[in-house]
Amino acid sequence: MQDTLIDQARRFYLGEIDDWQTYRLLARHSRDPQMAQLLERIAGMERRHADFWAGLLEREGVPLPAPRPRRLRFLLLRLLQRWINPLLLVAALELGESGAVSAYHRLWQSGQLPPDDCETLRGIILDELEHESAFRQQTKESGLQNVRDFVLGMNDGLVEILGAVTGLSAAYAGNPLLVAVSGLVVGIAGALSMGIGAFISVRSQRQVNQGARQRMEVLFGVAPERAVDEFRDKLREAGLPEDISEEVASRVGTNRESLSKLLLEETSENEWRSGLFTGAAYLFGVLFPVLPYFIADSALAALVGSVFFAGLALATVGGFIALVSGIDLRTKILEMLLSGLGAAGLAWLFGLLMQNVFGISV
Repeated sequence: MQDTLIDQARRFYLGEIDDWQTYRLLARHSRDPQMAQLLERIAGMERRHADFWAGLLEREGVPLPAPRPRRLRFLLLRLLQRWINPLLLVAALELGESGAVSAYHRLWQSGQLPPDDCETLRGIILDELEHESAFRQQTKESGLQNVRDFVLGMNDGLVEILGAVTGLSAAYAGNPLLVAVSGLVVGIAGALSMGIGAFISVRSQRQVNQGARQRMEVLFGVAPERAVDEFRDKLREAGLPEDISEEVASRVGTNRESLSKLLLEETSENEWRSGLFTGAAYLFGVLFPVLPYFIADSALAALVGSVFFAGLALATVGGFIALVSGIDLRTKILEMLLSGLGAAGLAWLFGLLMQNVFGISV
């Protein structure tokens, strides 16, 4: 076995042990019996996955690595579990799970494993996809599918307006109020744009679905067999062989409810809620870099506070995601800070350039 594969097996083992302990902790303290049962089942999966990697290492004579101490992570999870819906924690946990599935898939395709282990890894990948799907369904049913959207929307508002006020600070160093008002105007315009864009997107999709549903009703009324033909064509377009497409379409038959669900894209998202939620998330992110400019004496002094509060918000979000989902804390925080503050640095240089090119002095 190659050293690189041994390193991967060690890392996968530790990751699965972390997930097993995490899901078991959440299950033990969950107040919802249904959620506790789901988490306990997932914990059992993660334990079996860890045992697979442990067996692989033991066959190669490699000692098992000691599980990493996760006291801070578990303490944070316990505290959060007391106050917020556990599905929010699950949504954050899934940010780490998607990376594990991709890594497993790359190893499965690499041909480094013997056939039996490769087949076992295939089952592990299916397990991971299954419980991601189960959590996604739980989140959708509970109306919490916008949690990640809020984090992303807030991050967009924060990074974009931090870049704007940083560039304006270089151009208008002596007028922090002008920078504050300009940044707020840009932020509100951005929030409105994001909110209206989300509203129009969801509403348009709903209108398209309504038109397709009306057409389907007419089709069922005059020629239900044509709906079966459309379903068969859709299966063929998806790449299914002719005989399988024919068999599936014939089994479904002219069942109106089944064909409607298979042919029409359903959406339960409310356009008003989506628009308000997206705009509010963006506007919340705007507040961190803009507020210091309303109270500072100079734009440069405000810039220090703006960068500090924006950096603190980015680090907090990154730290929360890392601690809850098992991603390396330092790596995630650095990723968030470099992306946000890097954009601000470039905007600062551009502001200086504009000041020198146009001779601005305020």
